[in-house]
Amino acid sequence: MSKTTLKVLRVSANMTQAEVADKLDIAASTWSKWENGKSYPDVKEIQKIEQLFNIGYSDINFLTSSTV
Repeated sequence: MSKTTLKVLRVSANMTQAEVADKLDIAASTWSKWENGKSYPDVKEIQKIEQLFNIGYSDINFLTSSTV
């Protein structure tokens, strides 16, 4: 099974960046930075992402094609 990017998780859940940010209690700009590989979530946020999308850390690709 290949890893899933944050953008794919969000789009698959039919959510906007603002909606995800609201559910994670973060700024939409923060989620955007994570999605674009400009910064990365800390452990607490990763745990929230895992719960929100029902996915394990090892199945998430935090790098984008532009950051590889």
